[in-house]
Amino acid sequence: MEALHRQVLPFVLRRMKEDVLSDLPAKITQDYYCDLSPIQQQLYEDFSKTHIHKHLSDTETDEKSHPPNKNNILQALRYLQNVCNHPKLVLTPQHPQYSNITKQILESNSSLTDIQHAAKLPALKQLLMDCGIGLVSNDETVISQHRALIFCQLKSMLNIIENDLFKVHMPNVSYLRLDGSVPVSQRYSLVNRFNVDPSIDTLIMTTQVGGLGLNLTGADTVIFVEHDWSPMKDLQAMDRAHRIGQKKVVNVYRLITRSTLEEKIMNFQKFKLKTANTVISSENSSLQTMGTDKLLDLFSLDDPSKEKSKTNSSSSSIKSVLETLPELWDAKIYDDEYDLNGFIQTLNNG
Repeated sequence: MEALHRQVLPFVLRRMKEDVLSDLPAKITQDYYCDLSPIQQQLYEDFSKTHIHKHLSDTETDEKSHPPNKNNILQALRYLQNVCNHPKLVLTPQHPQYSNITKQILESNSSLTDIQHAAKLPALKQLLMDCGIGLVSNDETVISQHRALIFCQLKSMLNIIENDLFKVHMPNVSYLRLDGSVPVSQRYSLVNRFNVDPSIDTLIMTTQVGGLGLNLTGADTVIFVEHDWSPMKDLQAMDRAHRIGQKKVVNVYRLITRSTLEEKIMNFQKFKLKTANTVISSENSSLQTMGTDKLLDLFSLDDPSKEKSKTNSSSSSIKSVLETLPELWDAKIYDDEYDLNGFIQTLNNG
């Protein structure tokens, strides 16, 4: 890693926001854990113990016959993410558990739209109320001291928050919505309206549309209902509020379902961030601060024995490209810790 850091250093100039914008208020990130509802638990365990093996076996079969179809695994991971969000996202009439779960809901005099069946919705409601958003008041002129950005990956999850939570349980919440259905020509006016009108409590949006390039300093609270595999996308999204013009401390809350795939996603985020920070760290952030020995190392010849492997490499092969990078960590580290079979096993044990 140190060798890679030295090779990247001459070509990368990194300036951290906290170093440049010393007067910017603090940003506090907190993980808010919640437990799956009984229906979510049933769907999650059923898929992890039975159907996931079919997806894995299909992938192994494809590997033997032709280039593997990784869509099977990606679809399985997306399914588990949807279960963590809301049963409605997976429970269609064609679902093998549809009849059983529908019967359970009817016997309990409930409905699938009830927020009790999705762990994140009561948690989101509580977070908003803790911020003073959505509280019942006889005075309609009262304005909440906090305003929130709510990020989801899917438009369907925005629909659930809007219809099942806000309209039914929090009718006092005033909100705007920003997703791919909003024409590009109207997005700036919507963002500007949110920033200048303090009576608007929340802005709900997808990370893909609202997570980049917008100034949303009208909010001081950011809530992630869903999480991206790439930590940079989530970091960019939360910084829509934490930027020049912000006068308040920004609180970021990440709703995470306990002992599920989401915890593993957050671990992958930490791993990627740690790797990135190691390669481009604050230490030796410029050539001026490099030690003499490391600076001279940039001009030295590599070990001929290591260069030998480069002569036979082919530029058309990903493997050969990786082999041209000397002094990197052993790839076996990844094989042992992040192999596919081990990952599937952790899903089954969870």
